[in-house]
Amino acid sequence: MIPIRDTIQSKNYPVVNNIIIAANVLLYLVQLTQGDRLNHFFITYGLVPARYSVPQIAAYFTSGQQVLSFFSFMFIHGGFWHLLGNMWSLYIFGDNVEDRLGPLRYLLFYLLCGFLSGVSHLFINWHSQVPTIGASGAIAGVMGAYLLLFPRAKVLTLIPIFFIPYFVNIPAYLFLGFWFLLQFISAAGSSGQAGGVAWWAHIGGFVFGMIFVKLFLKIPELGVTRLARRITSKKKTHRLQSIKVIGNADDPHLYGSIIITPREAQLGTRKVVNIPWGFQKRLFHVTVPPGVSEGTKLRLADMGKKIDDRNRGDLYLRIRIGE
Repeated sequence: MIPIRDTIQSKNYPVVNNIIIAANVLLYLVQLTQGDRLNHFFITYGLVPARYSVPQIAAYFTSGQQVLSFFSFMFIHGGFWHLLGNMWSLYIFGDNVEDRLGPLRYLLFYLLCGFLSGVSHLFINWHSQVPTIGASGAIAGVMGAYLLLFPRAKVLTLIPIFFIPYFVNIPAYLFLGFWFLLQFISAAGSSGQAGGVAWWAHIGGFVFGMIFVKLFLKIPELGVTRLARRITSKKKTHRLQSIKVIGNADDPHLYGSIIITPREAQLGTRKVVNIPWGFQKRLFHVTVPPGVSEGTKLRLADMGKKIDDRNRGDLYLRIRIGE
């Protein structure tokens, strides 16, 4: 299962989330310049439990290096696909959590989840000499927060079946719950870092994310957060939208709605739409002309239910305008 995007439209641009993604990419580019010193780079900036449990090893590192590795490990990755998988998950789930918490609280939340995921891994693998690297623990915290904040959201998921892309909207509580179950099964059936994967860091990050998101929501927003929300307010909705349609048994037409912003209603826009209907999952482009208003209906000819071998009904999309 490959998550494509969620169905929750964030109201603001995720500035901090994008900065975190950029920082991870930048550090990955730094890794590529290390050459033969890459292993030394991982040992220095990765989280190595033996650095804290074995005095003879700890003596090689300064106090500053020991503290730094609890944060630096979450910004370096073992390879391109490791980086891509983590950053894609952060891109999908992080914007909505930042939207709810605000940029300052989200930044602190992210770093704290990453730190505590490292602590979880440290105590489970107390004498391990294998460097733990990657943002997975911090991102697991974001996913845990998302589960509590948006349990009824849908995750548009790509499931390739015999090389045919099949798009399915999976409820967030099922998608994330299944992901957590896989982490727990993998951790229980391994030594904690089998195959180089720090399963207990994932579990710890996820659990701490669920705990801390509730605590962080009780912290009052600062004036700078309210100012940031005004500055980063979005002017466009997602380019890819998954639309639920309805239709009567004796009606060949289908009916749904598409969400756009006031600016898009004024200037016009173009969206990629996914329509789940029966066993069909269709992707197509919808052009919204400029000057539409709330309740305007767009008619897409021959995009409805099949009538016979030559004819199909139409699809009617009602315009909904929101911020």
